[in-house]
Amino acid sequence: MSDAVVTAVSVGERKVARRTVVSAPAVLIFDLVADPRRHPELDGSGTVRDSRVTGPDRLSEGARFSVGMRQFGFPYRITSTVTEFGEGRVIEWRHPLGHRWRWELEEVGAGATRVTETFDYTRARGARALEVFGYPARNGDGISATLSALAKRFSPA
Repeated sequence: MSDAVVTAVSVGERKVARRTVVSAPAVLIFDLVADPRRHPELDGSGTVRDSRVTGPDRLSEGARFSVGMRQFGFPYRITSTVTEFGEGRVIEWRHPLGHRWRWELEEVGAGATRVTETFDYTRARGARALEVFGYPARNGDGISATLSALAKRFSPA
């Protein structure tokens, strides 16, 4: 199969979103995203490094989970809180600095799901600093890599 087509999606100011279609039912993709221990498998940015996750086996609204990260050579841990959870279709969590990561899933045919991942920093403390240090573009690239790998993971042989 050729590389997945990942497109930029306009979802508002201070939001970076990418979208692709994955050859899998939404339930399979959602199960992967809703299990914080599997987030290192999803991450295309190379920052989620630690499979030692604390928190529930499956996320739900209000759940908190921590994961080990590494950026610019420095390891650290982040504890996020799930702010929205709609079984099989949406999951969003908030970083301690206020930005959010959102996954939206929409079945678009037999065994195919449109997947949109969004980095939303509209409510982030230090949103301007995120821009100055290039996080919107960097996170956009990471989202593209994540969605490409996700599509490849479920692509027909």
